[in-house]
Amino acid sequence: MITFAKLIAGGRGLAPALLKRSPSLTLDWDVRQKSRFEATDSQGRTVGVFLLRGTVVRGGDVLVGEDGSLLQVQAAPQPVLRITHCTAHGSPFDLLRAAYHLGNRHVPIELKPDHLKIEPDHVLAEMLQAMHLIVHSVQEPFEPESGAYGEHHNHNHNHVHSHDHGHDHGH
Repeated sequence: MITFAKLIAGGRGLAPALLKRSPSLTLDWDVRQKSRFEATDSQGRTVGVFLLRGTVVRGGDVLVGEDGSLLQVQAAPQPVLRITHCTAHGSPFDLLRAAYHLGNRHVPIELKPDHLKIEPDHVLAEMLQAMHLIVHSVQEPFEPESGAYGEHHNHNHNHVHSHDHGHDHGH
């Protein structure tokens, strides 16, 4: 079994030709949010993934093996609820309201400009339908937001953001 303990977020900096030749690993959200798991890659090999605790693996990430091999991660289609606004009785603003209510319930949610996705939950589906939203059960990859304080692939975010706008804020 090959072990993989390093992650390159989105495969940044890797040559496309190199990635084209590498095997893939297709995983659903439940597995990708674990930092330690065993899986089978596209070549039929058993691989062990041992990342820093709290690391979330996203579709498009690349894992680096102890032997230097690369493994592209793909988000597997899985059952999700796809939520859209009703064009006859609502507006896109209804999606913002839905995201607010789902966020208050700490529901993992994928945000898109024209729809939301959540894991299947009949109680939440009924709540959303009562808000005049359209809820469809579909099989699609699920990439929920990591949250404002969530894990971001263990990147170092200790950099300074300048907010000097060239004027006095009066305080």
